[in-house]
Amino acid sequence: MIQLLWFRNDLRLADQAALRAAAAAGPVLPVFVWDEESPGIRPMGSASRWWLARSLAALDAALGRLGGRLLVLKGASAAVLSRLAGEVGAAAIHATRQGEPWWPGVEAELGPQLRLHPGSTLHPPGAVLTGAGAAYRLFTPFARAHEAMGPPAPPQAAPSRIAFAPLPEAPPLPGFAPFWAAGFARAGWQPGESGAHDRLKAFLPRLSAYETRRNFPSEPGTSSLSPHLHFGEISAATVWHAAVGHVGEEAARPFTRQLVWRDFAHDLIRQHPDSAERPHRPAFEAMAWTDTAREPGRSWLRQWQQGRTGYPLVDAGMRQLWETGWMHNRVRMVTASFLVKHLGIDWREGERWFWDTLLDADLMNNAMGWQWVTGCGVDGQPFYRIFAPVTQSERFEALAYIRRFAPEYEGHAPVNPIVDHATARAAALARFRAISGERAMDKAGA
Repeated sequence: MIQLLWFRNDLRLADQAALRAAAAAGPVLPVFVWDEESPGIRPMGSASRWWLARSLAALDAALGRLGGRLLVLKGASAAVLSRLAGEVGAAAIHATRQGEPWWPGVEAELGPQLRLHPGSTLHPPGAVLTGAGAAYRLFTPFARAHEAMGPPAPPQAAPSRIAFAPLPEAPPLPGFAPFWAAGFARAGWQPGESGAHDRLKAFLPRLSAYETRRNFPSEPGTSSLSPHLHFGEISAATVWHAAVGHVGEEAARPFTRQLVWRDFAHDLIRQHPDSAERPHRPAFEAMAWTDTAREPGRSWLRQWQQGRTGYPLVDAGMRQLWETGWMHNRVRMVTASFLVKHLGIDWREGERWFWDTLLDADLMNNAMGWQWVTGCGVDGQPFYRIFAPVTQSERFEALAYIRRFAPEYEGHAPVNPIVDHATARAAALARFRAISGERAMDKAGA
């Protein structure tokens, strides 16, 4: 009997447990549901829609080479899939487990017909537990326990043959592209499974230098795999095994530890499903944030978004984000810290901006990253650690990066800055003292 294969953020054929199970049980009908209607679902950001449209086209082409097609429908996932299953007489619906907190409710509506399979993380969320059977709240002990479980299962190759069910007629969906997306293609992005593997292959020769060069934005020190991992065009296990196979487990650990952090973010979202809206540390709800509905907060937020703060590294980062849909991770920390601690603007404003403009806008990683920088997460850095943009720019040799994205600056120093670093830092520490009930540590900016 026909097996529905429900694609979500697992847009690949290799190392796809749901695909293998569906193909083994009967003719496969692959389907993706464009869902902005299910309860609790967070609509995708504008930049991510650009990527999704191209990733779906790449997946459809890959299925086409095997004799199939991808059916793309729109609506509430449970209702759409139940109706489709009834129309074609499907025996089961196969899908990969996803980390976003709205999916369990949707999946419950589908009942026993739904078959869920692992594959979004190195180890399934909830599998890494303390000796007492509890979930971890801190990354370092989580990482130790994760490593003790051993490596992820080796990735499985894509099927060479699949029996497909006839594809029902469906109206085409409109393309998705924000008005500023012209630079995404110029940045060299290739959405889809083959693009993911090409990017991994290009990164492996640089892997041995990852630990020493990953923080330098002027260099190609990172993998830039984050959009591909978010949309599941390549599995985390595939990346892990490729890295370890290239340089060995110990040498690859600085990089594979980032994949473990990704697992940790998936685990934390299970514990805190409202992580994009509420701080893990309740005391931060009382923080006196700058009012962005009034001046100067309104202008500060806009200047930060547009890369016009007067701080070269901050402005280069925000313009890289706008032009390419991506930002170097070290610069993400600097720009986020600047918004929260220099401008005193609520971290949720930044999280929402990144959600709309990042091609890799992953709920788990984005929310956890903002909570970490702010210091309001269960495993966040202390609030009093304030990234000094000039120090960061000098330490990590960012001048070539600045000249590429903010060429009007001639050096690391600010030019007509919207706030003074020392004054803003003092205000941030005072803001923290007001909610912490204790003296904030007077440390120099990082």
